Amino acid sequence: MPASQAQRILFEGAQGSLLDIDSGTYPYVTSSTTMSGMAASGTGMGPSAIGFVLGIVKAYTTRVGSGPFPTELEDEDGQRLGERGHEFGTVTGRKRRCGWFDAVLVRQTCAISGVDGIALTKLDVLDGFKTLKICVGYEVDGTRYDHLPTAAALQARVTPIYEEMPGWQESTAGARSWADLPAEAIKYVRRIEELIHCPVALLSTSPERDDTILVTDPFED
Repeated sequence: MPASQAQRILFEGAQGSLLDIDSGTYPYVTSSTTMSGMAASGTGMGPSAIGFVLGIVKAYTTRVGSGPFPTELEDEDGQRLGERGHEFGTVTGRKRRCGWFDAVLVRQTCAISGVDGIALTKLDVLDGFKTLKICVGYEVDGTRYDHLPTAAALQARVTPIYEEMPGWQESTAGARSWADLPAEAIKYVRRIEELIHCPVALLSTSPERDDTILVTDPFED
């Protein structure tokens, strides 16, 4: 195809990175590779053809089914996240487990998948929380980890190390510019960027397609 007729192609992953059979939380994984590199090998394109890897990440953390979940909340805060975020499996309808944002897992996944920028979704679900927590590390038997241990036995025993940030009482729902966000919400997003070593390319503030703040357009040359 002539350069003047070249088109962008979007490949979409179907499942979360931690369900990857090689790099995920084995044995609680799926039967295939879910990392971004699969887009190249699965379609017959070389890896150099991939121009931008966008990671989709919620402003908090969820998981469907069994498996390690260090930041899981089994209290009123966890129930509040699930209810406000309508956290039910798209296919199975199963209730998702909810917890605070796990920067360790997201940073690890961004590195493995070569993520260039993240789409941070559901920021509005955090509206009204007095205090927010972000997991910045793990501890097992007095030893601190900056990554999720490989062994399943250790994964099941990790204790999250949290950093607390003030929440915001104003609504972020429907915000389409940084100026529409409370200062505390902007600080929360910026802190996430620092911890995961990856920029926010798109910020979503409601289920509506147009309620987004586009920072980096993945389709721009």
